[in-house]
Amino acid sequence: MPPWGWGNRDGVFVRTRLAIKFHALLERYFPERRVFLRSDNDTRFIRLKPGSQLLAFVGVSAVVAWTIIATAVLLMDSIGSGNFREQAKRDQRTYEARLNALEAERNNRAEEAAAAQERFNSALKQISTMQSDLLASETRRRELETGIEVIQSTLRRTMKERDAARAESEELTLALKDTAPGTLADEEGMGTEATLETLTAALSETARQRDKISNDAELALLEADEMAAQIQLMKDQNDQIFRQLEDAMTISVEPLDKMFTAAGMDTDNMLDTVRRGYSGQGGPLMPLSFSTRGEEPTPDAMRANRILNQLDRLNLYRIAAQKAPFALPVKSTFRYTSGFGMRWGRMHSGTDFASKHGTPIYATADGIVTHAEWLSGYGRLVKIQHEFGIETRYAHMSRIRVEKGQRVSRGERIGDMGSTGRSTGTHLHYEVRVGGKAVNPMIYIKAARNVF
Repeated sequence: MPPWGWGNRDGVFVRTRLAIKFHALLERYFPERRVFLRSDNDTRFIRLKPGSQLLAFVGVSAVVAWTIIATAVLLMDSIGSGNFREQAKRDQRTYEARLNALEAERNNRAEEAAAAQERFNSALKQISTMQSDLLASETRRRELETGIEVIQSTLRRTMKERDAARAESEELTLALKDTAPGTLADEEGMGTEATLETLTAALSETARQRDKISNDAELALLEADEMAAQIQLMKDQNDQIFRQLEDAMTISVEPLDKMFTAAGMDTDNMLDTVRRGYSGQGGPLMPLSFSTRGEEPTPDAMRANRILNQLDRLNLYRIAAQKAPFALPVKSTFRYTSGFGMRWGRMHSGTDFASKHGTPIYATADGIVTHAEWLSGYGRLVKIQHEFGIETRYAHMSRIRVEKGQRVSRGERIGDMGSTGRSTGTHLHYEVRVGGKAVNPMIYIKAARNVF
């Protein structure tokens, strides 16, 4: 093994040879150059060594490479941005087409709802007319029954009188046969002749009364048959009217029952609440009673009472529908921008309707205004307290058109759409709260789509 001194000298020698080779390579590709700088009085030069040239070449190459790469990146970014913009435009066009389709569908639903309301009103008018006809026909039927009873009583009395007249006629005939003509002539003379004339006249009158009573009896029987036929016809008509009324009640009441059930409302408690606070003219419909002697009601009376109960239920449903928030708060063209539920890590307690600034906002049910001023993040806010423990809120309005304590009706304008409070754009934030707890407003709106 060589001494340490030899090893160091060999390493230095190797490095020297490598340096010489590297310098020769540089001299080959980057030979030493001189750059002369001449002036009027002097001439100078700058010596460019191979190492300096290499450094300059590497620097320039790095700058050129960086320029190329940056240009390529910019071009690619520009191309990508253009594609992104085109994609965004396509998505925007698709979204606008979808919004237009939804708007058209909403308009169709609104037209269908208006037509359904018209049919509902027409059905109510028809039901009212049928009810009047039913009551009139029932009254007429009872009058006919009373007339038949009177005719039957008269007929029985007439038949008794006829039998009595026949018996009297037979007695007189026997009396005439028992009387001898000679005896009459000797004892009575002219008095007997007068008696015979009287008896003859009485017999003639009795026969005439008998014939009249017989004719009256036949006419009474014919009239009784006609009345029986009329009563049967009226029964058939009443049965048809009853069927139509029952069908109309089924068509009218079942959708309302489904609507309230779909909204999560207890219909029995709701109707009891409406019935207790009923203030309409005449009050709830009362059941019919055609008997004053404590008899069981007839089948027709029971059917009529069932229909009246359904009419009463329909009337109470109509009143309840005015007091529950089944209507839309915006009637103009709008779009849903945010629904009920979690949003951005926090609870969104209502539904947002977006439209242009100043769009009218309407109350969705009858109620009393409990708040009509600014409230922190809600901006300009209106609260309305309704029946059944329901409250609605209308936030971010640009203008409030009602006052606290004011009673409003469904469809009454309460303000204008805006962007006050914590809002990112013009829209209405609409809330429904039951017992102080926020629920999805679309439950009520969707439940009423097939009814109103």
